[in-house]
Amino acid sequence: MGKNLSRRDFLKGTAAGAASLAAMGMLAGCSQPAASDGGGAGATRGLAGDASELYILVVPNSGIDYWHPVYAGFKALGLQLGVQTSYMGSVEYEANAEVETFNQALAKNPKGICVHPLTAEAFQAPINGAVDSGVAITTFAADAPDSKRQGYVTSDNTNEGTYAAKTVGEAIGGKGGVMTCCNPGQTNHDIRVDSFREVIKELYPDVELLDNTPTAQDPDAAYQAVMTCAQKNPQLAAVFTPEASSAQGAAQAAKELGTGIKVMCVDTNDAVLDMVKSGDMLSAIAPDQFAQGWHSMWLLFNAAHPEILTPMSFKKYEGQNPTYIPYLDNGLDVVTADNADYYYMANYIKTAGYSSIEDMLADGKP
Repeated sequence: MGKNLSRRDFLKGTAAGAASLAAMGMLAGCSQPAASDGGGAGATRGLAGDASELYILVVPNSGIDYWHPVYAGFKALGLQLGVQTSYMGSVEYEANAEVETFNQALAKNPKGICVHPLTAEAFQAPINGAVDSGVAITTFAADAPDSKRQGYVTSDNTNEGTYAAKTVGEAIGGKGGVMTCCNPGQTNHDIRVDSFREVIKELYPDVELLDNTPTAQDPDAAYQAVMTCAQKNPQLAAVFTPEASSAQGAAQAAKELGTGIKVMCVDTNDAVLDMVKSGDMLSAIAPDQFAQGWHSMWLLFNAAHPEILTPMSFKKYEGQNPTYIPYLDNGLDVVTADNADYYYMANYIKTAGYSSIEDMLADGKP
């Protein structure tokens, strides 16, 4: 790893993340949240919700591995706060299907919902309607920035695309062609791919930017995209995908072509980890999924309980909710053959203290 790939430069969170960690020191000796009467009264009495409160994590396609440790973190803090949590997701990886799931979650009368909006456009009106009705809403991993959502937790997607570009650029010696897979309209994926291509263009003038093919997180679509690109462009030297499912297909195509194509992605699943360990993939970037869920629950609880805050802001005193965290970075790791074993789902389930994936995804009940 060269000078431009310093972990210190790339694997750091934001000040907001550090502040959140410090704030959670108040969880020791929890009690009911009370309206602050000055002097930090809410902090003095500790933090906890009511056992009747329900907080829901909503995702597109509930079967995608990525979401599962996110919910584990979400549920873990929910149990610490003494509130109920639930995991809900659509069957299809499709925006309208996820909006329907979001509406089903609203019908359960939750105190708050944390959602991964598949597209910002599809979720702006549903989020605004939920907030106007008094339900706290935060987003994670992908965002609806023009909505009324009250917080957003993610890894730094620009950072991820930048790191991937520099890793790939060095791996191919700054020469050849590079293609990307994409999922247009999903904000976090768009940022990763756009930043990857921009950095390649800026830092590696001898690398040719080739196709940017929509694959909708479908391994078969990614496999075909790589095969097609390689047929048209024998100089293809690397592929970057903004998520793990497409990387599976891309790496399989690269292996069959046998020309040394390097594949890198963001996110992991067991198939990707196997490929990293075997050398069929260059590496993967892993956002800290548990931290993403844990911080998401923390922001959501704050949005649902503005009475615990004593802000220096006019909003609270004019009847508005003062809670708004525009961005909190949950951090990330770089997965290589040397550390891949830590990221297998079966290993994580045991580490987190659950007997099975079903146990981990079960409702949290204090």
